Amino acid sequence: MNNTLSILSSPYISKFNPSLFPPHLPQTLGFYCLQKPKPKPKPKPKPRSLKSFRLLSFSNSPNSFIPAESQLSDADNDEEEEYEDDEDDDEEEDEAADEYDDISEAIEEETETEISVAASSSEVSNWRKESKWQRVEKLCNEVKEFGNEIIDANELASIYDFRIDKFQRLAIEAFLKGSSVVVSAPTSSGKTLIAEAAAVATVARGRRIFYTTPLKALSNQKFRDFRETFGDENVGLLTGDSAINKDAQVLIMTTEILRNMLYQSIGMVSSGSGLFHVDVIVLDEVHFLSDISRGTVWEEIIIYCPKEVQLICLSATVKNPDELSGWIREVHGETELVTSSRRPVPLTWHFSTRHSLYPLLDEKRKHMNRKLSLNYLQLSASRVKSYKDDGSRRRNSRKRGSNMGFDSIGNMSEEPLSKNDISRIRRSQVPQVVDTLAQLKARDMLPAIWFIFNRRGCDAAVQYLEGCRLLDECEASEVELALKRFSVQNPDAVRETAVKGLLRGVAAHHAGCLPLWKSFIEELFQRGLIKVVFATETLAAGINMPARTAVISSLSRRSSSGRIPLSPNELLQMAGRAGRRGIDERGHVVLVQASNEGAEECCKLLFAGLEPLVSQFTASYGMVLNLLAGAKITRRSNESNEMKVLQAGRTLKEARKLVEKSFGTYIGSNVMLASKEELAKIQKEIEMLTSETSDDAIDRKSRKILSDGAYKEIAILQEQLREEKRLRTELRRKMETKRLNALKILLKELGNDRLPFLCLKYKDSEGVEHSVPAVYLGNADSFDGSKFKNMVSDIDSLAQNVAPIESNVSEVETHKDVEPSYHVALGSDNSWYLFTEKWIKTVYRTGLPNVALSLGDDLPHEVMWMLLDREEKQWEKLAESELGGLWYMEGSLETWSWSLNVPVLNSLSEIDEVLHMSQAYHDAVESYKDQRNKVARLKKTIARTEGFKEYKRILDWKNFTEDKIKRLKMRSNRLSERLQEIEPSGWKEFLKISNVVHESRALDINTQVIFPLGETAAAIRGENELWLAMVLRSRILLDLKPGQLAAVCASVVSEGIKVRAWENNNYIYEPSSAVINVINILNEQRSNLSKLQEKHGVEITCCLDSQFSGMVEAWAAGLTWKEMMMDCAMDDGDLARLLRRTIDILAQIPKLPDIDPVLQSNAKTASSIMDRPPISELTG
Repeated sequence: MNNTLSILSSPYISKFNPSLFPPHLPQTLGFYCLQKPKPKPKPKPKPRSLKSFRLLSFSNSPNSFIPAESQLSDADNDEEEEYEDDEDDDEEEDEAADEYDDISEAIEEETETEISVAASSSEVSNWRKESKWQRVEKLCNEVKEFGNEIIDANELASIYDFRIDKFQRLAIEAFLKGSSVVVSAPTSSGKTLIAEAAAVATVARGRRIFYTTPLKALSNQKFRDFRETFGDENVGLLTGDSAINKDAQVLIMTTEILRNMLYQSIGMVSSGSGLFHVDVIVLDEVHFLSDISRGTVWEEIIIYCPKEVQLICLSATVKNPDELSGWIREVHGETELVTSSRRPVPLTWHFSTRHSLYPLLDEKRKHMNRKLSLNYLQLSASRVKSYKDDGSRRRNSRKRGSNMGFDSIGNMSEEPLSKNDISRIRRSQVPQVVDTLAQLKARDMLPAIWFIFNRRGCDAAVQYLEGCRLLDECEASEVELALKRFSVQNPDAVRETAVKGLLRGVAAHHAGCLPLWKSFIEELFQRGLIKVVFATETLAAGINMPARTAVISSLSRRSSSGRIPLSPNELLQMAGRAGRRGIDERGHVVLVQASNEGAEECCKLLFAGLEPLVSQFTASYGMVLNLLAGAKITRRSNESNEMKVLQAGRTLKEARKLVEKSFGTYIGSNVMLASKEELAKIQKEIEMLTSETSDDAIDRKSRKILSDGAYKEIAILQEQLREEKRLRTELRRKMETKRLNALKILLKELGNDRLPFLCLKYKDSEGVEHSVPAVYLGNADSFDGSKFKNMVSDIDSLAQNVAPIESNVSEVETHKDVEPSYHVALGSDNSWYLFTEKWIKTVYRTGLPNVALSLGDDLPHEVMWMLLDREEKQWEKLAESELGGLWYMEGSLETWSWSLNVPVLNSLSEIDEVLHMSQAYHDAVESYKDQRNKVARLKKTIARTEGFKEYKRILDWKNFTEDKIKRLKMRSNRLSERLQEIEPSGWKEFLKISNVVHESRALDINTQVIFPLGETAAAIRGENELWLAMVLRSRILLDLKPGQLAAVCASVVSEGIKVRAWENNNYIYEPSSAVINVINILNEQRSNLSKLQEKHGVEITCCLDSQFSGMVEAWAAGLTWKEMMMDCAMDDGDLARLLRRTIDILAQIPKLPDIDPVLQSNAKTASSIMDRPPISELTG
């Protein structure tokens, strides 16, 4: 405490930079440990080598940073020299790999013009002492005194104690001119300042501004930030969970809330828009418009927004901001585009391997660092190995390495590496978490946000680093004090498993954590008390949590449909978290070597260029009902008890005009015409070239060029060659048939006493051939697991509907003779494979014995079937043919040990291949070989004829033209796919949903009369508004108690909530019998609606799942959080999310039209009981 007091009384406190720390500290976080401000930056010293780093072992900490067993080599001497060269080049060279180079027509960055301040030094000093809110208040008072005319860009810029950037000034000037503004700039470049300046101007004029965000957490954060600028009384918050000061001049809300407000303003006879005195709407993170699940909301807001309201659209850098601004200009009004490609804190890209941290790019930032090539990494690894094996040979080894240099790499590259070699090299270079962390610490690159794309990975990384110490004693004391205060105020929100890592300076941040805990982590990180946060990609979506370094652990992430690669935009969004403005001179992005991807893939993604915004506009029940609804049937009226028509609705024709204002329609109208013209031109050229390469055309050309004798000789031989080729094709078909039949028999025979090894062979989408060793498990039809059986039947039905686009004739004809069946195998890469005989290259006599390890144990093949049925992941298609597809699914930790026993192909002997055991297949192979030789001899005979040289030129021209036709067809196919993508589908979906609404008696689409069911559905927020309305209007809910009502409501909003796949699912509370009975009755209604949707081609999920209803009922009954989570198979964050969704739907019920008062009362009671810590929504 004495040390703290001495710090607070030091002279540095007068020079305290408020930009480094938030002005108001949360009470939960204790105090700051202030440090001496950094002096003026000096030239960077030479980075310490990892060797010296290891020897120092961070002597300022009582405990060693790295566990003793971790060993680091000094193999990074060469890359240190490269870093020195990079530092010399940093100031004079462009960052060619800057994520924003591909933006065309961007406003060029000019030299900043300093704002001249005509004031005395004392006035400047006084001005600097004023807080931002004091300057805002002062400006508002001046506007009241002198009028709105005094508001200009300079006045708004004066509220900040730093010079605003060029793009910020341009955007503010465009706003002050009365235009809407689209701002596209890098992540963390200061786009929020533009919205804040617009808010200052709007508040000063006495008007209102709405600020929308895509996330509740981001809305809560903006609410706190804006209250610091404008004061508590001037800022409000409106989300699904909170309504605070909703009449405030600055109102923060989620986009869905604003969309629902705008629905009220688009009626033919509007009763009021709800946008009273609103001059400006800010759409933050407008690039979410491309989000598949939620992008429609942004488009609807822009389409429905009154034209007199200015829009400020803030977007990360995208490829087509001009198209976005052009669309807004067309549907809303005058709009200016402001773009910036300059990052206030430049980024440097790195690549982490097991032994070192390299620059990812070369000196010119144009290509990959050649030291990261596979050949160089192989050479480097061998040098490190020799150093470790024999210290006496180290000097000679390094000398040989230096003599070899890159000449040896060039020699090595003459022999292309096999897939197994590449995999081996990459696996050898994969760093442990502690290796990469040591590299960051040695180069002073902390704090860091470390992106790992699954929760288990984040938590495991924190536990792995619990032995490391990243905080000094002062920082550790602050964390401990902050944690104690947080524990006192939020005892149930403490994540006990994360406390040990937190005290060491490491934490996890993902959807499995409680919101309160995540907020606590964010505040500690912003204070510098956490050095590394392991987070999922959701942290990159706008939350203000910048770091010096962003580490990206993989270039792919898991989704509901399997693993998908990162897009360039996602990569750059995460990279944008690196570099703290006003603190760091440079930000750092570290990509990490993985077992299946390396620096080549990283550079390919980095240089791929930004992706354009695309429309995800889709219709919903809420959209249809709100656009078409006109006449309402009311049961009570102040004037009479009769039904009354309140307003006229839109016709389908009028609704179509609104729907076709979508961004997709705008893009399509510009692109579609040009694409169709080009497609017609290509198809015409294909027809012309095809006619020129026909047999008749070649024959005419040969007659013209060759002499009569030469022509006749070649014509006769060519006819013989065609006949021999036809026979060769026939024999190949027979050979393939015999092979498939032989494989069926062999797999059945070999699978009795052992699990044989086999080799699968396929080509990927890029034409690269892959061979995968695997252990055969059995025929898919022999497995009794219901889940797997359903999956196989789905694949079979899908395969029957697949047109054989690229199937050759032999496959099609073979399919008539052979009925392929699906089999299962576990590959050496720990992946499950589902395949037909088509994809088996060979089968071996050797295999894993199908014998139990001990008496009473299950047989190996039974154990593996059990593991397969337990998998929760999705199957992904690798290849497709007329003879069935090849599918794969990642294995688990439990299957990993089995996959390790699958030998590599090199160790499997050809002698053990069993295909030759089939005499029929052997004979078919020999016949095919003989015929193939016969064709080859005939070709040689033709080549020795008199006119062959001239004829060869004709054939070469034909081959060249056919290649050109192939390229044109590929181009034609891409154009056709592009046309399908850009063709607006919104109206088609709108009509389909309209038919469901009409047939379900929610709305008469002919007369626009809306019925009570439709009124309720139109007012609900949810995924399937019609289904929710059907549930809430059901009379069977009236007999339920408040807790039971909450449990039923949870069953319709639990989509996407899962239990831990690795936990015992029995630790979940069961719902009461009353709840189960109601859900069973509702299930019949759901079945009817699903059939109606299927009839009209509508694919909107009708969720009804009782799995978690018991948990919600238990919480509503008053159980504590600790009782709920004791041995629970759910993550804290998942349960909190489910409870908040339930509270949200309960809170809506009292506000919905035509809902029974008893149900409304019960919903209020249930919502009030459930909305308690630690899941209470964070606001202040």
